Amino acid sequence: MTKIKAFKAIRPVRDKVHLVATRPYYSYKKNVLSAKLEDNPFTFLHIINPEFGSPIKTLANTHERFNLVSDSYKKFISEGILVTEKEETIYIYRQSIGQHQYTGVIAGASIQEYEDDLIKKHEATITSREGMFTNYLDVVGYNAEPVLLSYTHSDELDVLLEKSTKNRPEYEFSTTDRIKHELWVLSESETKEIITSFEKIDACYIADGHHRSASSAALAKLRRERGNSNIDNKDFFLAFFIDEKRMNILEFNRLVKNLNGLTKNEFFEKISEYFIIEKLSKAHKPACEHQITVCIEGDWYLLICKPEIIHAEHPVQCLDPEILTQFILTPILGIHDLKTDENIEFISGAESITTFEDQILKGKFKIGFILFPVTVDQVKRVADNQMIMPPKSTWVEPKMRSGLTIYNINE
Repeated sequence: MTKIKAFKAIRPVRDKVHLVATRPYYSYKKNVLSAKLEDNPFTFLHIINPEFGSPIKTLANTHERFNLVSDSYKKFISEGILVTEKEETIYIYRQSIGQHQYTGVIAGASIQEYEDDLIKKHEATITSREGMFTNYLDVVGYNAEPVLLSYTHSDELDVLLEKSTKNRPEYEFSTTDRIKHELWVLSESETKEIITSFEKIDACYIADGHHRSASSAALAKLRRERGNSNIDNKDFFLAFFIDEKRMNILEFNRLVKNLNGLTKNEFFEKISEYFIIEKLSKAHKPACEHQITVCIEGDWYLLICKPEIIHAEHPVQCLDPEILTQFILTPILGIHDLKTDENIEFISGAESITTFEDQILKGKFKIGFILFPVTVDQVKRVADNQMIMPPKSTWVEPKMRSGLTIYNINE
């Protein structure tokens, strides 16, 4: 059973939604972030960057900084940029990229189900980061970016989503990254139908947002201990529920700055124990699982995993990101922690192969590895066995906007 909650979203007024909603601040380069803050007084980025243009400076991730964020948020409300929904409802959101449409439901996700592992995880969270997010939520009192949750395909839900999206959306706008955004505010009867339909879904899986969901759960526990049991919204967190068939999982590719003292020939000699190596006439991505394409000094090669290194019975060890780590990155290139090692960087499969190759041709990196995407079933197998995916295994789309529907934790 999947329990979802209707809520009164705090959201932008219609004429300013395209100016308010934004990608997460950390996805922007510094110069682009500054330009957006300079040119757009309505962007949600001003709420989470409250010191921009101000002589007041506080330390990052402190209560002083979080209080300024809270003040900026309240200012947006007082100025009428953000308004509160009159009745509890759920929302249908659609993001269109080219011909691909991502349609799903924005609602509250149950923290009890998260704690009971009915909302399943496949990524380990960093304790310090989780604690910082928990403090942030406690001070500011809202979720602004939904956690992405996938669910097994449901014909019934498909019919309901199709019916509701025949009406004109409340929001319809495009952003400069050529993405179209639509949001429907559902009626009471539509809301009840979808809530009831979700009760037939056995479990959901976190596709993106492990730290956000973990910190929401930590805050709920903290507030229960404080005796804040009268706050209903504390037991849920903001989520975007999407059919796993609608979701898109791309690979996360690896760029490495040096060969750990090896020459190109020495490197290939070492990996030949584990991989069949074929020279490629041109750049291309792997055609199937257990193939890895490599760019080194502008030349391209195909690595085919030898059968003895593929442990098909193990949910994690059979994954290509783990095979790459266990047989090349760690023993040969000396990279022991993908989260902290400065010798490695990651580039999403959404980037073109030309962009990937240019990073090497410009001399910033010595070698790059392109992986075949992990499948939804592989992610679910890891989560069902309560295991952890290798770091940076998946680039999941859609990427959600901040500030489109804000969930008030304090209500």
